[in-house]
Amino acid sequence: MPSGTPSIINQKCFFFSEGLLVTSKLLLYSMNDETRSGDLHNGKVEKSGGRSTGSNKVGLRDRLKHFTWPWFLMTMGTGGLALVLAQEPHRFRGLYTIGLIVFILDLFLFCTFTLLILTRFLLTPKRFLHSFLNPTEMFFFASFFLSIATIIGNIQVYGIRGSHTRGPAWPWLTDCIHVLYWIYASCVLPESLLQYWIYIRKLYKRPVPMTPAWLLSGYTVMLTGTIAALVAESQIDERRLSIIVSCVLYQGFGWTFSYMLIAISLLRMFEAGLPQPAQRPALFIPICAPAYTITALLGVSRSLPRDYGYFAAHPSAVEALQAVALFVSIFLWLFALWWFAFAALSCVVCIPKMGFSMSWWGMIFPNVGFTIATVYIGEELGSQGVLWVATAMTILLVVAWLGCCAATAWAVWRRRVLFPGMDEDKED
Repeated sequence: MPSGTPSIINQKCFFFSEGLLVTSKLLLYSMNDETRSGDLHNGKVEKSGGRSTGSNKVGLRDRLKHFTWPWFLMTMGTGGLALVLAQEPHRFRGLYTIGLIVFILDLFLFCTFTLLILTRFLLTPKRFLHSFLNPTEMFFFASFFLSIATIIGNIQVYGIRGSHTRGPAWPWLTDCIHVLYWIYASCVLPESLLQYWIYIRKLYKRPVPMTPAWLLSGYTVMLTGTIAALVAESQIDERRLSIIVSCVLYQGFGWTFSYMLIAISLLRMFEAGLPQPAQRPALFIPICAPAYTITALLGVSRSLPRDYGYFAAHPSAVEALQAVALFVSIFLWLFALWWFAFAALSCVVCIPKMGFSMSWWGMIFPNVGFTIATVYIGEELGSQGVLWVATAMTILLVVAWLGCCAATAWAVWRRRVLFPGMDEDKED
């Protein structure tokens, strides 16, 4: 290992230790009624005995009317954690089972949340259209599709055996995953187009404060490339080549679009400052752009069909593309680390003012991609140092996920979420 490797590893561990510190402190302050306000959006709510005044008049039916799209950030993060556990390089007996349990939990949560969001719209039909016009909530609709992407990825890694997956290899599941992939790919491009068109053409409130959630609809397209890199290996050559081409197409769009929005978001922060404290955990969301691009590039380079089509005629292209994918991935990795440090610092400085919101789950899914990207780079370089850093990242990710679960349960119990005026559907 090069002499500079220990210092690099120490720097990586320092940054991820900072991330763990952020999560633990956020959880502490979310449970402390004396150090935080009752409002998630810097408003004021009268309190009585630690709960909002008039809370006894709000029943379950009324609370369900405020079940918003950001709840699917939880299923994104849970499904992402299952993906990380499936690809953890340092394995022990029972890790596959643990990951499978997390995946089953994700499926349960996704089905439950889908029923709850439908219940919300059935109870108050006008809220359906409002959820696509409210600038605070509308872009979180993409988290529904991103949750589906993680489910497809988990079906691949837990149900289909490959060189980097450990499933039971049911043959019928290979055909099923192929169909699911193309259904997802055919839906997300129009979804992204319409989401941004509605935002630009139909939004009734301007100017609109910038939030990192702007990126999510672009990520639905970008994650198509990442999922393609996972599912391509198990497909026959004819299917594999078309999936690889679609991976490059979708990932190219997602990369380009995401970086334009990241530049805009930085410009807005230069002009207006950081987002409100409760929304700052969502600053981790831009990490998705470099992280999932790395996973897509390295994943698809492993699945190139050496004896089929273009690659049969140009056998040296496989090694060339694999080398390019590796060094482009290393090129991008530092940007993900820089943005992680920026988001962590932005959260640390405002912890005393930070109340809980579902944006906290924005910490999990981006760092899922960051962790898997680190695993892939370590495997390609054959570096145990990098792989142990990825393992440390996995442990911190599990701790952060558990912290977000506890904070979410506490917030529901204390009526900080799922309560009138406390969620992303509120009128500003």
